[in-house]
Amino acid sequence: MTTSCYMIPLNVYDRLLECATVGPGKSELVPGLAESWEISDDGKIYTFHIRKGVKFHSGEELTGKDVVYTFDRMLDPATKALNTDILDFVDGAAERMEGKADSTKGLELVDPYTVRITLKEPFVPFLSIMASPQASILSEAFTRPLGDKYGLSPETTCGTGPFVLTEWVLNDHHTLAAFDGYWRGRSKLDRFVVKVVTDTETMRMLFESGEIDIFDCDFAISQIPYFLGHKAWKDQIVSGPRVGIYYFTFNQQIKPFDDVRVRKAFQMAVDRKQLLEKLYYDQGQLENGVMPAGLIHYDPGQTVIPHDPARAKALLAEAGYPDGVDLEIALIASASSQWQKMSEVVQAMVAPAGFRVTLVQMDEAAWYATRKEGKLPMYCQKWSADFNDPDNFFYTFFGSKGTVARSFNNISDEVFAALDRGRSELDFAKRGKLYADLERTIVIDQAAWLPLFSLKHLYVTQPRVKTFVVPWNGWSDFSAYEMEVE
Repeated sequence: MTTSCYMIPLNVYDRLLECATVGPGKSELVPGLAESWEISDDGKIYTFHIRKGVKFHSGEELTGKDVVYTFDRMLDPATKALNTDILDFVDGAAERMEGKADSTKGLELVDPYTVRITLKEPFVPFLSIMASPQASILSEAFTRPLGDKYGLSPETTCGTGPFVLTEWVLNDHHTLAAFDGYWRGRSKLDRFVVKVVTDTETMRMLFESGEIDIFDCDFAISQIPYFLGHKAWKDQIVSGPRVGIYYFTFNQQIKPFDDVRVRKAFQMAVDRKQLLEKLYYDQGQLENGVMPAGLIHYDPGQTVIPHDPARAKALLAEAGYPDGVDLEIALIASASSQWQKMSEVVQAMVAPAGFRVTLVQMDEAAWYATRKEGKLPMYCQKWSADFNDPDNFFYTFFGSKGTVARSFNNISDEVFAALDRGRSELDFAKRGKLYADLERTIVIDQAAWLPLFSLKHLYVTQPRVKTFVVPWNGWSDFSAYEMEVE
């Protein structure tokens, strides 16, 4: 199970809690495989009461043993799991991952239907993380005998979710069929097929010929004007905010971005509104902080980053670059053309302020390896919410490990200390103010990155699709459980 494709986890598996979409860009945590839970007064002990009578696709009943097994298996170094960070705060997780323990101290089976998870210290986002796809629950009886072969084919994949994976053809399609024994009731869809279509024109033709029910514009951005202007299809567009942010990085270990004045100059040299209009047809809004719209504690009142090339040029001169400065933007050679286009537009856009930009192509492995070492030059990317909490953005980019691993190198004890306080602050209002203040420190005072915008996520649906809800976070991957198609 990897973060590159959540469609299977969201449909084949369930979690202790689920993050339900209750409106455009709005969510709430609801009971899932845990019908209820309690949190100790000190915020460190979570007791989950497991729902009785839930069946895995293989026929076994879910119990608390499966929950403990799932999380302990992730932390077992032999598993080589990709998402162990969701359990970092569990007591004994580090010892388990380092091979110093045969089990995880903080994972406890109280009785067959009660699981107690103890954290080393309070971690406010924990419930939100338990509702994320990475926390999907496995069957111990089914999974353990398969070892490292688990999940490599439909036959070796098993969850409690509304659909069973029946077919998986790499880079072509996968098919999911309704699970008759689903605990919430059988899906109204008998099956659904997820197709991989790389050519946007082909994708549109398949949709207009009726072979595709839902056209995801995130995979065909160039087709958005066509559908917006089409008299038949424009009324079939369903949209919701993507709770994610597009951004440019500044690597403070590589000149000229070691100087905050240069970073501020670059912020002001970029016309973000023009980027949004030119590349994404104005389907979104500018962002001035670290959090995108739709995330809890989002503050729409952040200081606006102005577009001011003249002031940018003056700042460069003040920083010792009166004749301009050279810098590089790193691109993955095989990556989506959107990053190439954006970098080319920005390359031309910042030139009047004195930035001479070179675009450097790298192969994917080298790009990621260099970034992890903290040595990648400036790059543009996007990040979408895995779970509904500011920690998913702040700690990812500006935590002591993340800021190096993503080649920001914004080494700030002030920021690190505030992030740690944010993780344990139980008072909702105080926590919101902490993150709002932190945004101003990171974006305005330290100019540690350039936030660009968040986008709307547009889907075009066939008239026969009667129920389709854009996920609260705007992902392309979604649960099809509540969908209805005539």
